[in-house]
Amino acid sequence: SVLATSDIKMNKYLVTVFRPNGFDHSVSLDATVRGDIDKLNDEMETAGLRIFVGGLRPTSEARSAKLCPDGTVTVEDGAYLTADSYVDGFWILSCRDIDEALVWGRNAAMACRASVEVRPFYG
Repeated sequence: SVLATSDIKMNKYLVTVFRPNGFDHSVSLDATVRGDIDKLNDEMETAGLRIFVGGLRPTSEARSAKLCPDGTVTVEDGAYLTADSYVDGFWILSCRDIDEALVWGRNAAMACRASVEVRPFYG
């Protein structure tokens, strides 16, 4: 018997795009790259697997709430971690398995001209 799409267990995956510090969207993301990202978003939506997509503003606009050993929380300007790269944006996808999610992760890396991480959610 053939399984209906609704009978297939779908898992959720986080596909995260990373950029190097100092990356300038206005210089590096020309109309071709933006068009490729838009096309990828359309393909994900048409495939019915895109749950959410979001691009993030620069880390210079971030604020971090840090839990202190004494149980208090301090709020500081900037990213929580200092690193050579940062999370620039992400998708939450609903895929059959990690292999399907990785196909979309590869597509995201190509469209964004950036490295991505594909990570499953619990459950």
